[in-house]
Amino acid sequence: MKTKIIFRINLILFIILLSGFYQKIFSALKGGTAKVNITPPVGICWAFDDKPMVDIADELYAKALVLDDGFSKIAIISTDLLWIPGNMTSEIRQIIKEKTGIPEINILVCATHTHYVPNIYSRHVTTSPIDTSYVQTLTKQIASAVFMAYKNMKDVKVGATKGEIPEIIYNRRTKRADGTIQMSFTLPQDTSELIFGPIDPEVGIIRIEDNNSNILASVINFSCHPTSAGYEDMSYIISADYPGYTTKVIEQMEGGICLFTLGTAGDIVVIERGEKQRQQIGTALGAEALRRIQRVPTTDDVSIKVLKKNVTLPLKKKISSDSILYSDSTKNYINTEIQAFSLGDIYILGLPGENLVELGLEIKNRFRDKNLFIITLSNDIVGYVCHSEAYDEGGYEPTRGTNLAKGAGEIIIQESVNILNQLK
Repeated sequence: MKTKIIFRINLILFIILLSGFYQKIFSALKGGTAKVNITPPVGICWAFDDKPMVDIADELYAKALVLDDGFSKIAIISTDLLWIPGNMTSEIRQIIKEKTGIPEINILVCATHTHYVPNIYSRHVTTSPIDTSYVQTLTKQIASAVFMAYKNMKDVKVGATKGEIPEIIYNRRTKRADGTIQMSFTLPQDTSELIFGPIDPEVGIIRIEDNNSNILASVINFSCHPTSAGYEDMSYIISADYPGYTTKVIEQMEGGICLFTLGTAGDIVVIERGEKQRQQIGTALGAEALRRIQRVPTTDDVSIKVLKKNVTLPLKKKISSDSILYSDSTKNYINTEIQAFSLGDIYILGLPGENLVELGLEIKNRFRDKNLFIITLSNDIVGYVCHSEAYDEGGYEPTRGTNLAKGAGEIIIQESVNILNQLK
């Protein structure tokens, strides 16, 4: 009898150990990446008016990263576009689900926010026509990048780190001595009488490598408007702007495919503008990422968690004359979403719209985790998302730049912290 009991106990222990062994085999982290050229033809109209784009400075891409822990699959897609409309996100997600089985809730689509691209979104403040044939093809191209990445998955390890490069950015919502806002879209020659707002100089880096420690993919996260080429004639030349140079530096020096993701950059711009400056800024950011990416600890012992929260944001009663989000006086609110992934101890937060840096800093302050990556312009267009103080101060973003009402920013902050804490 005693022998049977011992045998049964040993058998149970063996089964437990065996199940853990097999679970480890089948849940080993896998990843795949791919990119697709989405450069439009010359002659297509610029995003902000009806004038044609006349040249191509550099190519535009949709870049995809797919990760699978054996139980959950996610896809992150970075596109060299101004923004991603919600209806396009829905179409992309549906195509990907049909081709790969990745659940729609597990797919994040973001834009780098380069301003040197055509219009793909109808809004009442622009006269720029939409080339519907390009948009239809674009949607399928973006989805195909995920399908290619999904088909090319292999065993991988993942890790994250942070760098810092404060010298290339500033907050354009400068204040005079009396506390009033003076919008400084370009850096004034005389800044002695101006008070500059906060910035987020962090450079977030995620490294995905194969079993031979070769980089398969990387993700760069940085908070700064991609408007470094300037205005006037250069606006009509197709370009990925400084993120294109940043990702090119990583890809040429380290290999793999590099995805650029935009942090909370609503009021953050580059310190200098121009064709040469664009290259310098992109290269400097890439160099900081290269420096940090060399010694990132990685692991394949990663479980993936996903959450998505539908949120309701209040709208202004009086419609703004120059806002990104179309609205009318009959609506009191809009519905949008917040999305979050965790890859072990790495947290990725996807926010809609152009969030002012103050929101990102507050989220990071409340969710104190060094490996938090906030990706804005994700999955939907809602215009500028501002903290309440900005409405009291005035300036472009909370007035002409948005139809969201005061309090929308605080909703984004609170819901973001809630969803991140749920992933813990």
